[in-house]
Parts: sequence; C-alpha cells; structure tokens
Amino acid sequence: MLLIQDRLRNGGTERQTLLLARAMRAAGSEAQVITFRPGGSLWESATDLSPRSLQARDWGLDWYAPGLLAAVQAAAPEVLMAMGRMANCHLGRAISALKPGAIGIATFRTGKPLPYLYRRSLHAAAAVVANSTDAAQALKDAYRVPAERISVIHNGLSFGTPTPPVGQPQTRVFLNVGMFRPEKNQAGLIRLMATLPAEPPWELWLVGEGPERPACERLTQSLGLGGRVKFLGFHSDPSSMYARADVAVHASTSEALSNFLIEAQAHGLPVVAGEAQGIAECFLPGETGWTVPPGDTAAFGAAVARLRAMGDPQRVQLRSRAVAFARESFDPVRQALAYLELFGRLRCSSRGR
Repeated sequence: MLLIQDRLRNGGTERQTLLLARAMRAAGSEAQVITFRPGGSLWESATDLSPRSLQARDWGLDWYAPGLLAAVQAAAPEVLMAMGRMANCHLGRAISALKPGAIGIATFRTGKPLPYLYRRSLHAAAAVVANSTDAAQALKDAYRVPAERISVIHNGLSFGTPTPPVGQPQTRVFLNVGMFRPEKNQAGLIRLMATLPAEPPWELWLVGEGPERPACERLTQSLGLGGRVKFLGFHSDPSSMYARADVAVHASTSEALSNFLIEAQAHGLPVVAGEAQGIAECFLPGETGWTVPPGDTAAFGAAVARLRAMGDPQRVQLRSRAVAFARESFDPVRQALAYLELFGRLRCSSRGR
C-alpha cells in the first residue's frame, strides 16, 4: 500500500496517515508513505516509516509533486491512497501510473468546498473513503459520488490512552486543541466563552498554532479575558492537557470528523460542540456530549450549566462511558482492518472485471 500526502504537518489528516501506515504494518501489510514536501512537525516522529519526499528541498509548495508518476511506478503498490486535499487533487493522474489490477482510493475528510481536480479524482478512484456518515452524505449530495463507491471508516485514535484527571480544584478548565485556521473558529469559541458567568471560576485553554492566533489574542484582550484565556502553543502530544481539563469545547464551522473531540472522549472529557458535519459522530449525544446551534450563546451556556450541576458520581459515570465509547468506536487497529477488508474486496472486484 502506498499513502501519498503533501506534507507531514501536525494536522489530523497527517496523524491519520502515520497511524494508518503503522497499523497496516502491524497487521502484516507493507505500507509506504510519500510526501510532496519534506519536513513538517511530524516528519521526525515518522522515521520508523522512512517517508520519502518528492521535493529534494522544501520549496514551500504543497501542490508541487515532482516525479509523482515515476515514484508510483517504482513503488508498484497494489493500493494507492491519497490523504489530504493536495494529494487527492493529484490522485486522478497518479492512478494512470498504477500497474494492471492495482487500485486508487480517494479520501474525504473535510467540510470545505473541493477544487476541480479533487472532484475529478473522486470519480476516477475505485472507491472513496469518508470518515463520517455526514461526509459520505455530502459526497452523494454535493459531488454526485455513487453510494456503492463510498465507504465510511472513522478516524483512529492518535492519543487514546486515558490519563488520570488532574484538574484544578477551584477552576473549571475548558479545552480546545487544533490549528488556528478560520474554519476551526477559535474566535467564535472565545466569544461564546465570554458569555459565561465569571463565577464559578473558569479558564479556556487553546492548544495549537496557526495564522489566526494573533487575531484571537487581540480578541481575547478586547473582551477583557486576558486572565482567563490561555494560549498554550503547539504540543506534539496533548495528553497532559486532556488530563488537566474538565470539558472539551469546539466551535468549528467546517469538519468531517473532529479528531480533537474523539481524543477528548478517550480521555474522559465531556463535550460541548457547535453543530457541524460529523460532529455528533464523535460522542454519544445527550450522554457524553452536547451539540449546540452555531453561535447560540443561550444553548452553549445551558450545556455548560448542565455539566457544572453534575455531582461526582455522575461525572465518574460520564467519564467511564466516554472512554469506553471512544476506545471501542475509534480503535486504530479496528479501523486498519476495515481498510484492509475494503482493499481486499476492491481488488477481488478488479480481478473479476
């Protein structure tokens, strides 16, 4: 199997690429990773996979994939799968370099509109893997991909080992982990948090980096929340943040499935999240998490108040239920086996034609 990815930055799709490659190898299948650009936050952590970059040096161009067809021919994979936006844009032409009987698979893990080349790849691929049922529905409705060519395989857990809660006895910690990009909408989350009562005390911890961080920092100061909103920067492993937090909060406007909310569940955190594609599949609605209409301050405040009103026995039960749900539903080994089953089915169908 050959996975192609533009760069190993610290994003959810990139983590899934490495997680899947490792799970495939653990299951006894050969898996290779080729990137367009070298480097990225996850590059050093992927030495066990020996990823290869098509760019001899980093030109700063996510779309530039020199020698992609030659690399696919040399690797001669049975299965070629594109991970991420740029890789899927190139998949349509990369399929032409596959040996007879090999298959190309597109993936769909976004709520953002797709460019023409990506849309073309969706129809050139033997199958499309969506990471949520909402995403699969979008493939059918918006991009006219036939239902029989769509498979839903949820993301696997990147940080799935529950950690003992630490917390702060007097201050409730709300946590959000993600890149500061417009669609992640940390600014909207800050505005929602600003409507919460000052008592009992609370803090919002924002973990991540990205182009929207400076604007979010200015917004925090303008709202008088400088002492409550903490910008904690990039953490390669945010497990310690999950252990110290009390509630996972999310206001993204564009998702397919949120890795952050899945990880939060795996660490026992209840979830309050704005409605978006795939969000309700990350937790058990009404049991371990609650969705609220985007920007609805009253609904957001009511969900937070519900959590604050819980007694210790309820919190312990919620934590246990959240951990069990996340670890069972998003187990990386199980997800890898689902991919292998899909590959086997497609290859049998290919040989039968």
